[in-house]
Amino acid sequence: MEVHRHLGAGLLESVYEACLYAELQRNGLAVQRQVRIPLIYKGLRLPLAYSADLIVAGSVILEIKSVEIVLPVHKAQLLTYLRLSGCRIGLLMNFNEPLLKNGIHRLAM
Repeated sequence: MEVHRHLGAGLLESVYEACLYAELQRNGLAVQRQVRIPLIYKGLRLPLAYSADLIVAGSVILEIKSVEIVLPVHKAQLLTYLRLSGCRIGLLMNFNEPLLKNGIHRLAM
């Protein structure tokens, strides 16, 4: 919420990601940025298949968006990241909302 309060809506996803990463670190949370999630397809390991925006405490994926509307494909993307990573909880955060609370979608496996 702090990042959105300072920046508002309308910026690129990468800006929100960088600022949220800094804010989470500042608050003492263990956070990783642009975490590669490997894909195993028929025994073939594809190490650079997907990249999660942020993973907090090794268990919660934050997928950052700055879009006009959250589409089903955005939620499907996060669910796939959860399944492949082994994380159980994910937050899809759309920063292109006047109130960020209206842009946060919690998904669980």
